[in-house]
Amino acid sequence: MIIKNVNLETVCGITSTLPENEKPEVAFAGKSNVGKSSLINALMNRKSLARTSATPGKTQTINFYNVNDGLYLVDLPGYGYAKVTESEKQKWGRMIERYLHGSKQLRAVFLLTDIRHAPPENDRIMYDWVVAQGFSPVIIATKLDKIKRSQVPKHLKMLREGFGLSNDTTIIPFSAETKQGRDEIWELIEERCRLRVE
Repeated sequence: MIIKNVNLETVCGITSTLPENEKPEVAFAGKSNVGKSSLINALMNRKSLARTSATPGKTQTINFYNVNDGLYLVDLPGYGYAKVTESEKQKWGRMIERYLHGSKQLRAVFLLTDIRHAPPENDRIMYDWVVAQGFSPVIIATKLDKIKRSQVPKHLKMLREGFGLSNDTTIIPFSAETKQGRDEIWELIEERCRLRVE
């Protein structure tokens, strides 16, 4: 995918009305410190389109990035951040649920998880919940550069078992540092968007 232009077109807070877009959407979900902003910046070939922060929990809105005026990358609020109150977490959860239920253009949901660790409970809950909404989440295993290449198969097996994934569920190892996995993610986005549009 050659990125000709990209802009943050819509930002939705807890009380906002979700946009009724006519172009396909792909959504990214993940814990607050899993590297979601870094992934989006890498996909867009931009350094600071999505704000990265040393403070997890920065994304508290649903952000719609218009890419080449052909599709939307949708950044969902990061979850699982301990310093956020329980009521805030519930509000974010309802906001994500409203989006997954309400979007008529959503083609794929990407769930980010840290390749170094077995999936934590909130990742497993999110995975099961996205499945319950009728989607087959694609797992993006972030922070690939933090482990040795020889360890990758073992860690991918750990994720597959931790989530209880079938063999046909896609896991894409990804590194924001080296951009490994970027092309595979774009190929999948293009495939999903075309499949449903045609």
